[in-house]
Amino acid sequence: MGLSWQQGPLSTGAVGRFLMPEPLPKRLLYVERLRRRMRVRFGGSWVADSEDVLLLFEPARYPVAYFPEADITLGVLERTEQTTQHADLGPTSWYSVRAGSEHIAARGAWQHTDLPAYASDLQGRIAFAWRAMDAFFEEDERIVGHAADPYHRIDIRQASRHIVVRHGDRVVADTKRPLVLYESGFAPRWYVPREDIDQTALIAVKLQTFCPYKGLCSYYSIGDARQAAWSYPDPYPEVRRISNLVSFEPDIVTVDLDGAQLRLEPGQSVVPHGPNRNLDVEEFARA
Repeated sequence: MGLSWQQGPLSTGAVGRFLMPEPLPKRLLYVERLRRRMRVRFGGSWVADSEDVLLLFEPARYPVAYFPEADITLGVLERTEQTTQHADLGPTSWYSVRAGSEHIAARGAWQHTDLPAYASDLQGRIAFAWRAMDAFFEEDERIVGHAADPYHRIDIRQASRHIVVRHGDRVVADTKRPLVLYESGFAPRWYVPREDIDQTALIAVKLQTFCPYKGLCSYYSIGDARQAAWSYPDPYPEVRRISNLVSFEPDIVTVDLDGAQLRLEPGQSVVPHGPNRNLDVEEFARA
């Protein structure tokens, strides 16, 4: 996704390449000002509020938000004895985050304390552990999952291509009016209207995952093909066009596009996360 995740240009599985006479280092880190107000909530209190957040992109990681020390509420950070060594940024000190006497997140924040000269942009900045905090906000809207990558893009297009989905000898779906979703770092995903699906073939499963860009995702098995299809029953407004449509995984069931069988492209496996990375579905729904 975006710059550093999945198959982005800074990821370890990049599909493109930089046109350079010499090979680039295997690890490239990139930092950029977010240009959005971001806030962090913990224990019922705002522990950080800044319009000067920096996003750090490093290979195979989601973007991480770094806050100026001046924009962090006084008294919420308590330095611990825990230190670690970042491969590129050097020694890292860890903090507990405290909100009142009852709410403490051990190792809830960190700071790189002896940065190399080339990484001086991060001097005096603190990052909060996403899972340890109650919530992150951009303005008054909660951001679910991880800091949004400004280079992540989704485009949805109507198509008249012929999609046929089979499992064994059974035709599960047959349509000439799919929607195709183009998402940064992924091959195109084809979504089929439910009217063109044999819905008796879809067996709902309990698994639900989230996408910070599309919303909460539900899954279906087809016969013995587990989690072979998925749907976004109530996606975010930006991608409302795929609401309640179904997409099929071409490495689990047979998906033909205009007579040619689709294959899952290398590096396209999705890393599933529970809603908001270990928060429950009910809390996600309230976000």
